[in-house]
Amino acid sequence: MTDDAHAGGPAKGAAEEREPSRPSERRRERAAQRLDEVDAAGLVAFPSRNLQYLTGFAEEPGERHFFLVVPAASAADPEPALLVPALYETQVREATGVAEVRTWSDGDDPVAATRDLLADRGLDAGRLLVDDTMWARFTQDLRAAAPDATWGLASEALAGLRVRKDEAELAALREAAAVADAVVGDLRALGADAVGMTEAALADRIAERLTERGGRGVSFETVVAAGENGAKPHHGHGDREIRAGEPVVLDFGTRVDGYPSDQTRTLVFGGEPSEAYAEVHEVVREAQAAGVEAVEPGVPASAVDRAARDVIEAAGHGDAFVHRTGHGVGLDVHEEPYLVAGNDRPLEPGMVCSVEPGIYLDGRFGCRIEDLVVVTEDGCERLNRTDRGWE
Repeated sequence: MTDDAHAGGPAKGAAEEREPSRPSERRRERAAQRLDEVDAAGLVAFPSRNLQYLTGFAEEPGERHFFLVVPAASAADPEPALLVPALYETQVREATGVAEVRTWSDGDDPVAATRDLLADRGLDAGRLLVDDTMWARFTQDLRAAAPDATWGLASEALAGLRVRKDEAELAALREAAAVADAVVGDLRALGADAVGMTEAALADRIAERLTERGGRGVSFETVVAAGENGAKPHHGHGDREIRAGEPVVLDFGTRVDGYPSDQTRTLVFGGEPSEAYAEVHEVVREAQAAGVEAVEPGVPASAVDRAARDVIEAAGHGDAFVHRTGHGVGLDVHEEPYLVAGNDRPLEPGMVCSVEPGIYLDGRFGCRIEDLVVVTEDGCERLNRTDRGWE
């Protein structure tokens, strides 16, 4: 930010004299610094998780041009700015704290407005980073607005920032995990009453309870996979009825302040499972515990995968563990770091990831247990705390 100090002393509001008032403002400042580090003049976000991260404003992509422009910290005019449809102006000003909000109305030329904004910020040339998920229509219009610029992806600057969660993010993730844990308790309380329900009906029940417990919607399509459907890791849910004594894979989450929970328990309703299933469940529980135990700063992400996989392979089910052990969780349910063979990126404090080994026996049943964990200075913190048994 510019320093408007006069000879008589520092001006109030100068960047050096105050703390940013919002987490999103601090993130924009860090992003601007990171742009200099990756030799980029600026970045342009559109409605996406990146825009939500940088402004606190969540919006789905639409047909109208909606851009956040963040210049590098070294730019002549480093102040971020928003260009939004006029119908968004009031809510964007209230939600984001971005000082400059430009608007365009239906009937105006949004490409011309984009050209003017980029030129005013000195970003009509140089290297610009755009949202990795930006629709092709808008990337093409940006090229038209800044024909002398070169282009890259915003993840170059933002991935390293988003992977380590700040305190506001961790607070939301903890609350979302607590909501999911409470609903696990509700499911256990159903007991035999779940027998005869369809997977879809139980998924609807889960969605209702997540909202009643304080969450906002579901963070991904709920998995309710009964019996043989549990052998399909991403089954979703259907019309299959739940039977007494069979395992049901339950993978679900909600959002709090935009941040998701993601946990899995495999439960048995209204009876005792087969001995074969009980043995498999115990293997998965031990594998999940080994994976969580391996999480600490400096450990390669692949080492967590290996710790969980070793337990399952030793039990003779290595071929039935068909996915990575985990993934990062932030505004996106799946993001870095990925706990998978070959990823030697060291874990760092503030990273949040799932640990979710599973065994899937085609035509018979599946079992998966998943918790979210936060990497701490000396180990990790589990965000999910409910019992991991099948009862």
